[in-house]
Amino acid sequence: MEDIAPTVRKTTGHLRHFILLMLFIFTAVNYADRATISIAGPAAAKDLGLDAVAMGYVFSAFGWAYVIAQLPGGWLLDRFGSKRVYVFSLFIWSLFTFLQGGVWMLPATVAIISLFALRFLVGMAEAPCFPANSRVVSAWFPTRERGTASAIFNSAQYFATVLFAPLMGWITHSFGWPWVFVVMGVLGIILAAAWAKTLFNPKEHPWMSGAELEYIEQGGALVNMDQAKAKAAPPQWSTIRQLLSNRMLLGVYLGQYGLNAVTYFFLTWFPVYLVQARGMSILKAGFIASIPAICGFAGGILGGVVSDRLLRRGHSLTFARKAPLVFGMLMSTTMVACNYLNTEWLIVAIMALAFFGKGFGALGWAVVSDTSPKEAVGLAGGLFNFIGSISAITTPIAIGYIVQGTGSFNGALVFVGANALLTILSYLVIVGEIKRMELVTTK
Repeated sequence: MEDIAPTVRKTTGHLRHFILLMLFIFTAVNYADRATISIAGPAAAKDLGLDAVAMGYVFSAFGWAYVIAQLPGGWLLDRFGSKRVYVFSLFIWSLFTFLQGGVWMLPATVAIISLFALRFLVGMAEAPCFPANSRVVSAWFPTRERGTASAIFNSAQYFATVLFAPLMGWITHSFGWPWVFVVMGVLGIILAAAWAKTLFNPKEHPWMSGAELEYIEQGGALVNMDQAKAKAAPPQWSTIRQLLSNRMLLGVYLGQYGLNAVTYFFLTWFPVYLVQARGMSILKAGFIASIPAICGFAGGILGGVVSDRLLRRGHSLTFARKAPLVFGMLMSTTMVACNYLNTEWLIVAIMALAFFGKGFGALGWAVVSDTSPKEAVGLAGGLFNFIGSISAITTPIAIGYIVQGTGSFNGALVFVGANALLTILSYLVIVGEIKRMELVTTK
């Protein structure tokens, strides 16, 4: 088990914090590109003639590819290293985002098919992003800082809504929905060039100090992770079987499925909920959507800080990770109360509390960094994201059918709240002790 209290004094060097800042920025763009369709969706649906079920399927297009590409993406990371895969991924998904801005020029049926296909390709290109984030954090941060680091890059999803939802709402209102995709695509392509100049392995970074390298290495950072990448073999089914037969990891994976259902409600249907169920304009919905996101951002940072503080105060890794997660997901279930309210500010306040709770409890990637076998961090992260991101498919489609069948969002909020409870049960009943898994090698 990794040393969670290294004797090296924490002094010199903050390069790892700069790397974390870059992770934060690119993860924010990652989530903004996922959310483009939710802001542009109401206007695009009107222009293209999409009903609620059709919108649900278009929303889910990203999820299908994102899930399918997780295991190949994780293996590519272990094979070629974080930098090459991450930079290529960022460039490609930004290009496909840009191309979505041109579908309005096509006939309606062709435009819908093209939009679905391009969303699918965005999902495929984005698949390695979060496993790559987990690998970078594992390589750059000691164990006792890993919860905060993971929470910070994970909280970028909320910052993306805070910053980009109002911007995309304004662009849609002022220039039309296609320009949302054009602007975000160009931004991502520019940032891909910046990432290529910034990301290195710890031992290869030209700005790395010897003291900081010693500190993170003695604290449990996997600084040699990418040194052996040229020898990485294609994913072995024996490794995948071991990962899937481990009760702790299965509980973590199932918990992420439930947590992501909350995420994808806010990423896809929440602005539509504000427009259709609460009668807001697209411009107002873009700004209102940023309020819960601000709270989610605060919760995301605070959850990681609380987890690492519990760890430093002598609590077990298991308690330090589980306590914030369970408490946060309990807060997420409060969104169901919106079904019984009509006061706009109170509905926004409860949604903000639910999103704060989701952020506070979003420690899954920290747990992945804590538990993944050292030989297969990318593959384990890909498998975690594969199972967790199935909700990117099921949540938009299920909500579409619920709204279409009932004419109301009430059942949709109950559905999302039930998924938050699933996460709680997974960690309390299935996961057990949180520790790094050791692979059993076979000859």
